[in-house]
Amino acid sequence: MSASVRNPNFVLRRLHSLFGLIPVGGFLVFHLWENTHSRFGAEYYNEHVVQKIQGINYLPIIEIFVLALPILFHALYGLKIAKQTKSNLHQYGTFRNWMWWAQRVSGVGILAFLIFHVGWTRILSIWRPEVAEDMFSHMRGMLSHPVALAAYFLGMVLSVFHLSNGLWTMGITWGVTTTPRGQKTSFVLVTIFGLLLLALGIHGLLGFLLETPVATP
Repeated sequence: MSASVRNPNFVLRRLHSLFGLIPVGGFLVFHLWENTHSRFGAEYYNEHVVQKIQGINYLPIIEIFVLALPILFHALYGLKIAKQTKSNLHQYGTFRNWMWWAQRVSGVGILAFLIFHVGWTRILSIWRPEVAEDMFSHMRGMLSHPVALAAYFLGMVLSVFHLSNGLWTMGITWGVTTTPRGQKTSFVLVTIFGLLLLALGIHGLLGFLLETPVATP
């Protein structure tokens, strides 16, 4: 074990796995949850979600060191792992092997989606303050285009799958689920978790497209 810990690749892979859960995975859950507030309409969403987040103390530092850098490390090291590994699906077409490759492919898709999403929301709001003042209308206008809506839906599906499947494989690689029964049980649990998270995300997307907001809490 000590020899493995001294191996730089071992440490980097464990950091890659850990960052995928905290803070990246945690932020995904929080982000999908906060977007469900879109069902209350523009005024509520802009005031109680966007403005509250923008009012967080040391927000730029948090965004850079707690979110951006861990996400960047997780993405770049994930690309390195995928590049160093040759495809062997034609030789070992097992379910676990398919899930491993689906994890790598989804990661590439998520990276492309994040560049688009962050650029068209957070970065754009820095150059155009009116976007930050009415993020709800900005999102509604963007999601009203079928291509953008499809991109957001696909990005959300890939992100939820990547987190859920990552939790399953993390249990195996970290020695939590070592038996076939344990792995089957964990797979069922993470699938349920993923479906619930996906429903939460769809709820948030639909909230931006509602014509009439529901009553605020």
